[in-house]
Amino acid sequence: MLDLHRLRVFRSVVASGSVQAAATNLGYTPSAVSQHITALQRETGLPLLERVGRGLRPTAAGLALAAEADDLLTRLGVTEALVADLRSGRTGSLSIAYFASAGAIWLPPLVHRLSDEFPGLRIDLRLSDVPPDNPDERADLHLVVAQSTFTAGTGFAVHHLLDDPYVVVLHRAHPLAAREEIELAELAGERWIDNDFTQGWCRQNLMDACAAAGISPPFHVEAHDYRAAIAFVAAGIGVTVMPELGALAPPEEVVVVPVVRPRPVRSIHAVVRDAAAATRPGALALELLRTTSRTHRAAPMLSPGS
Repeated sequence: MLDLHRLRVFRSVVASGSVQAAATNLGYTPSAVSQHITALQRETGLPLLERVGRGLRPTAAGLALAAEADDLLTRLGVTEALVADLRSGRTGSLSIAYFASAGAIWLPPLVHRLSDEFPGLRIDLRLSDVPPDNPDERADLHLVVAQSTFTAGTGFAVHHLLDDPYVVVLHRAHPLAAREEIELAELAGERWIDNDFTQGWCRQNLMDACAAAGISPPFHVEAHDYRAAIAFVAAGIGVTVMPELGALAPPEEVVVVPVVRPRPVRSIHAVVRDAAAATRPGALALELLRTTSRTHRAAPMLSPGS
């Protein structure tokens, strides 16, 4: 079994470029560092360093071991931090992954409440549209847009939060701005602003609805996100169609109107790790998201001209 302390010393030699520099950084004598390296090479049965002039450089095997040691020592650091949390009575950590529009609207009050309730909680926020295939790499709680048949696999539960209908964002001076609703087909001749740079599921959902309405949107401008697309609309460049959640709190220059026939809808879910749901922070986070989504469903749609 490899000695972790010797791996740390070896990693320092590789990073520092010499035994002397590593000894200075670690507060050891050069002799002690050399002894650790010699012992590690004996343990592995591999030449890990080679002399170049008056210095040292890692061999191919040494470089591979150093890279693996980085990952190992990082994981060890996370474990040591957890032990420190448990010893001090802190509540540990909670990782939350989210897509952009939900993050901007729902996460600030959620994180504020969690921080108040659990001052020692480490909250790890990640911008991610799709949960990784590897369950070990997933967040404890992940906000996702997916079909109603979506399943997360063993160890996770899926909680439906919201069905988010699509709306069209138009400049206040647009001829259709006073309408209560607008059919997708009526937008066929408009200058469309694309708002999904990744062209993911939300965009495909819109394209499928447009196909059902018999139109193919002529995108004239490509924006990287909803807020940028709305800014283009406010400048009078065109129109953009997006989920309602992405069009909350629009600038005064634009109006937001529901699109119909057909009316595309995206479903938002919370994917929660079973182990996290059993903790107080995880349970509170899920309840807050449920409450927020219910409030959003109950709120009236922005009226034209408002």
